[in-house]
Amino acid sequence: MTLPEAFLTTPIAHRALHDVSDGRPENSRAAIRAAMEYGYGIEIDLQLSVDGAAMVFHDYSLDRLAHGSGPVAVQTAAQLTEIALRGGNEGIPTLTEVLSLVGGCVPLLIELKDQDGAMGPSGGPLEVSVTHALAGYDGPVALMSFNPHSVARMAELCPHVPRGLVTSAFDPDDWPLSAEVCDHLRTIPDYDRVGASFISHEVADLARPRVAELKAAGAHVLCWTVKSPQAEAEARKVAENVTFEGYLAAQPG
Repeated sequence: MTLPEAFLTTPIAHRALHDVSDGRPENSRAAIRAAMEYGYGIEIDLQLSVDGAAMVFHDYSLDRLAHGSGPVAVQTAAQLTEIALRGGNEGIPTLTEVLSLVGGCVPLLIELKDQDGAMGPSGGPLEVSVTHALAGYDGPVALMSFNPHSVARMAELCPHVPRGLVTSAFDPDDWPLSAEVCDHLRTIPDYDRVGASFISHEVADLARPRVAELKAAGAHVLCWTVKSPQAEAEARKVAENVTFEGYLAAQPG
């Protein structure tokens, strides 16, 4: 599936338009509402609850972002919705809640976090939960993951939804992965196999020849995470759109 034009023309707020100084934690309903008010696209992250619900949360552990501790994956969805996010007064939302909140009004870019721990195959419960949540959703939406196996699974379960790979320099010093896995993923070898129509690439690594090669072959190139207007201007020399945080990206036109 082709990535809708809205994902190329509307700047995308990273983990929604978050700012804890204003009561808007990462991936919170408040941050999502703020992004919608500005007309931005929204990027969110998904983790899986112990009872199989897709939860809108970035980390594997609760400690940094929420008033809780330990793995997200051992808590039920009901428990997680009651755990308040740090810097706000809301619990962790489910994907179903967020889809209802966004309601197709702005582009929604959904990242499935790697559930295998080593970018290998997994059983697919997060992908199944996402598929069920998206059934009947009417609006611009796209799916992506660092894990190519997850993207391939979404191609099977949800072939009508555009999908892409989140890509990176994969420096082994920055990733809890083996050097062999980093070396493999760095070359973005799975783009065609998973039926991707875009990549979202690490902004500091946009000069990589493989990025240019994919772009020349018709892949759409987004990037993460841009943190200033100056960095955005530089990124847009390669990327068609940016995922940003920490400032207000300029709207087209």
